[in-house]
Amino acid sequence: MPAPSPIARTTLLLGLAQTLAWASSYYLPAVLAAPMARDLGVAASTVFAAFSVALLVSALVGPWAGRRIDRLGGRPVLMASNAVFALALLALAAAQGPVGLLAAWALMGVAMGSGLYEAAFATAVRLHGTEARRSITGITLFAGFASTVGWPLSTAIELHGGWRATCMTWAGLHLLVALPLNALLATPAAGQGAAAVPTSAQGGAHGSGGGLSAAARRRAAVLMAAVFAVAWFNSTAMAAHLPMVLQASGVALAAAVGMAALVGPAQVAGRLLEFSLLRRAHPLLSARLASLAHPLGALLLLAGGLWAAPAFVVLHGLGNGILTIAIGTLPLWVFGAQGYGQRQGLLMVPARLVQAGAPFLFGLAVARWGSGALVLSASLALLALGALLWMPLAAPGGTAASAAR
Repeated sequence: MPAPSPIARTTLLLGLAQTLAWASSYYLPAVLAAPMARDLGVAASTVFAAFSVALLVSALVGPWAGRRIDRLGGRPVLMASNAVFALALLALAAAQGPVGLLAAWALMGVAMGSGLYEAAFATAVRLHGTEARRSITGITLFAGFASTVGWPLSTAIELHGGWRATCMTWAGLHLLVALPLNALLATPAAGQGAAAVPTSAQGGAHGSGGGLSAAARRRAAVLMAAVFAVAWFNSTAMAAHLPMVLQASGVALAAAVGMAALVGPAQVAGRLLEFSLLRRAHPLLSARLASLAHPLGALLLLAGGLWAAPAFVVLHGLGNGILTIAIGTLPLWVFGAQGYGQRQGLLMVPARLVQAGAPFLFGLAVARWGSGALVLSASLALLALGALLWMPLAAPGGTAASAAR
């Protein structure tokens, strides 16, 4: 049986480790917030506020972690993140009040900023240069099942042993499973400099950003950061309030919960679509199509009401799944692989900041306008599409060109 290719090996290791990392951090409050709040004598909103602090901390840590990956490769950074994940989860299990809860989630933010998608993408790029697009897509295919795996497992452990045992179990899995997986990652070839990348990453006709002026590179970075911020805002807002939005459209509670569960499979379907039909397309095309999905679904729901609800959920999931990949591949294509980690961390700072406030802000919109709140999320997605249409790229031959033409 032939050995897997280096890219396939990287994808498998990072995909499995990322599934565990997302399941034990980002998807943890959905199951444990209520029992945590009851046991600690605080409101559930306090737990989610602490989770928002974790997101803010992750935004600050991201650029630093990316810079370390650019210099050292991802293996030591991701292994360290597993240790911090485990420590944060043990701190959660030991929390006795709001102060301990806040401190534990702040520590979790350090792990999230150095151990979730941005770090995994930067690791793949550091190892494989512009060929990392396939790996980035594969990583998201694996981790797309994080909630599918994480929510039932957390629920089962919490029912039998309580939320503290759940946190301790996830901590053990980080040390016994995720850390060894990340330890098996390859290291950059000896002799490569701090900012070096594989030769293929320098890509002459595309992906180097060399044909863009300094002003055009700044404009592309600002527009990209705005697109990513919209993507994370809408993704987090829907994750928190999708059943409520569907109910406001006339869907019964049980049906709304069932329909909302379609988001996960739709996201995976979108990533499979990107991996197959769109794998040779420009990442900008994939991003544009993905940005249209949520507004189209919102239009169908607002116009068709109850009967269009499944279509909205599927379209949102498809678009969100592809945009997750675009967050990793678009900077690689526009700017190239050199310095990818630090740049990715900086580009994601606005996204992490708006993500922290998305559940609260969109919740206000739903409370005031019901399903009409989708006008807000759809308008933001259309603004992101406009940014993608205006984004400058390096044309073949190294001359600057606008992607809008």
